[in-house]
Amino acid sequence: MSDFQELVKSFPKTREYIRDFFVYGFKTREEFKYKSSRTYDNERRRLESWLGGYVRKDHAANGSNISLAIDSNLLDTNPLFQVWKTKSFTDNDIVLHFLILDLLRDGTERDVEEITDCLLNQYEVLFEAQTVRRKCNAYGKEGLLCKKKAGKKVVFSLDDSIVTWLRSNENIWDALAFYQMADVFGIIGNELSEQLDFHNETFRVKHSFFVYTLEEEILLELLDAMNREMNVKLEIRSSKRGNVSTAVCTPLQVFTSTRSGRRFLCAYIKRNKRFTCFRLDTVKHVSPLEPCSHYGELREKLDRNRQKLWGVSFQSMGGRHLDKLVMTIQMREPDELYIVDRLKRERRGGTVTKIQENIYRYEIEVFDCNEMLPWIRTFIGRIVSFECTVESVRWQFYQELRTMYRMYEIGGEDSNGTIFRNT
Repeated sequence: MSDFQELVKSFPKTREYIRDFFVYGFKTREEFKYKSSRTYDNERRRLESWLGGYVRKDHAANGSNISLAIDSNLLDTNPLFQVWKTKSFTDNDIVLHFLILDLLRDGTERDVEEITDCLLNQYEVLFEAQTVRRKCNAYGKEGLLCKKKAGKKVVFSLDDSIVTWLRSNENIWDALAFYQMADVFGIIGNELSEQLDFHNETFRVKHSFFVYTLEEEILLELLDAMNREMNVKLEIRSSKRGNVSTAVCTPLQVFTSTRSGRRFLCAYIKRNKRFTCFRLDTVKHVSPLEPCSHYGELREKLDRNRQKLWGVSFQSMGGRHLDKLVMTIQMREPDELYIVDRLKRERRGGTVTKIQENIYRYEIEVFDCNEMLPWIRTFIGRIVSFECTVESVRWQFYQELRTMYRMYEIGGEDSNGTIFRNT
């Protein structure tokens, strides 16, 4: 039996477990179906090693439930950044890492043969030139080393000008502290702050969605494809059924929910000739394909369609191109004009019309009216009438009212099926 290792080789697998522990939690060992029980134990032990202070264990009849309890407004950094700092390595990897960086600290440009000779002469370690070349090329690709051609040779050097500049400009350190808390790819600000030995003592974020840092490897690949205007192939695992599927599409934009922080990739699927949004946390792998010759046209079309988008769904439930919803509300003027102000502020392209004293009508055409129901429910108690071209949406709205009235025994239905409220 192999010994447990805290370091990881496969980050996607670890990402799944961390997300489940953090977002869902309260799962026992038997409820994790991705891999074997041994895999679950290894991932749990890694989690406890990285985030021991935030792990909560609740005992249940069929075992222990593990979850993460993280209050963002009390923290000076995102503790999940630690997950990105645990990649596995061999003995040669770690030795070469420190020796090559230490050797090139003097700023001198050297080719692979010179680096190999210096490792032997200065540090008394012998490596094959091919091993050193692979390591230098990998670091050049990742940006740790500068790689360029000098005559017939390829030379490498260490460029620490950014850190040197940051050390001499302390007035920018708070900007790094804010960046790591408030923006995507905050791990960059966190890494630079650690190199400066600087700790965030200024900023706290009341509502921060820490878990979404686990998606940023996927997000970076998608943004790169958008910048290069390329098609991609996505590997997607369903969040409900767990089955894996693929989709060939053109990535166009990333939408972020201000309420939940959840991010969605908006893409065009040529096969279906329509726009579709994918939850970013369901995308497991991104493979770049050929460039898209009409990328600009698709962006312009998306900008037009977004005017009729309520959330992230472009799918009309009624089989039409657009669904229409009409809601009439009642309020007391002038004391409750704030209700009308809110309706106008949140209407998202809809129209608000006063049809008589204390009565206003809201009308809108969108791709998917079903997405509007959570917002519509916030006006319950003031809604006089509700109509929608999608019968299932209308039925669901009134069915929820019936359920609520029965639960609280405050109303009923007459012989025509009309809902009424006891007065």
